[in-house]
Amino acid sequence: MGGQIGDSGWLVDENGEATSIFDTKRENNLPVHLTNNLPEQIESTFVAKIDTDKRTATESNHTATHLMHEALREVLGVHVEQKGSYVSPEVLRFDFSHFQKMTPEEIREVEKRVTEKIRSDFRIEEHRHVPIEEAKAQGAMALFGEKYGDDVRTVRFGSSIELCGGTHISSTGRIGTFRIVSEGAIAAGVRRIEAVTAKGCEDYLYMMEDMLRNIKEALSGNAPEIMVGLRKLMSENEEMRQKIEAFTKERTLQVKNLIIQKKKIINGITLFKLEEMVVTPEIVKDIAFQLRGEFPEKMAFMAATSGNNKPGLTVMLSDDLVSEGLNAGAIVREAAKHIQGGGGGQPHFATAGGKNADGLKMAMETMLQYLP
Repeated sequence: MGGQIGDSGWLVDENGEATSIFDTKRENNLPVHLTNNLPEQIESTFVAKIDTDKRTATESNHTATHLMHEALREVLGVHVEQKGSYVSPEVLRFDFSHFQKMTPEEIREVEKRVTEKIRSDFRIEEHRHVPIEEAKAQGAMALFGEKYGDDVRTVRFGSSIELCGGTHISSTGRIGTFRIVSEGAIAAGVRRIEAVTAKGCEDYLYMMEDMLRNIKEALSGNAPEIMVGLRKLMSENEEMRQKIEAFTKERTLQVKNLIIQKKKIINGITLFKLEEMVVTPEIVKDIAFQLRGEFPEKMAFMAATSGNNKPGLTVMLSDDLVSEGLNAGAIVREAAKHIQGGGGGQPHFATAGGKNADGLKMAMETMLQYLP
């Protein structure tokens, strides 16, 4: 109850034979034990033995959920309300009402407050058969989705008090450690936190240490310190980006000048063609818009190229040709059949991609047939 998964363990008969129980659930307020195989002597007397390691890990996560709920209300505001939870031995998941993404500072502050409550080693104060109105008067928080009768059970750890039917650790100090591993939106106005405690938290921290060590080793050629190495790597990356950008501009200019030199006038239309070249789609698009700006009237640009290991088609038309009935989208859709692809766009500009580079020549011939 309280969002936690069921216990697992064994039913041991009088002869010491154990039947494995992989889960337990509550149906009509009765505990139901789930097993893959029934005991041979179903009428025997059994001793139920809980998997204590799993139970303790679950209790740590469940108690941490209560502590985190209180910390969230302290850090974010009293508008925070639980909207759902899931508690297992490995992780705790907590859904709550909040209107925006938590900042790294807010997450760290919640972690600090929960850790402080853990170090305080508050012992559990459990009270059963408490009148529900009395429990609410004490400030007990009701859990979303739980149904309560007239008498309830309250669980208190320090200043945290909630109505809960789940299992909990005997004192908060036994939780050991706590870390939030993720925070994100799951619905409008509802956030979800996933966190780990105890051994699960230790394993998480070890994983983060291993990751940092691997990063440090990967950066050892740049600098002995991680941040220094990262800054150097980022600086080198920026320099490389600028060089690539300069090369791309130079390449674009070279290809555009070559296209302009080979332009043709067909029935008053200035035709620019780009074919039998390996050029990235970004360069082709840049050239198309540059030519349209430099030659605004009676201009058609058609490209059948291969770039990024894929054949591609591009058509750019001046506005006057569009007004006369030409449509770039219709042209590339028909031509794309030759490269086993498809595409489209606007009447003045359209592109298409495909899989058959051998069809680029036929695609270009098809596009040219649309010129009057």
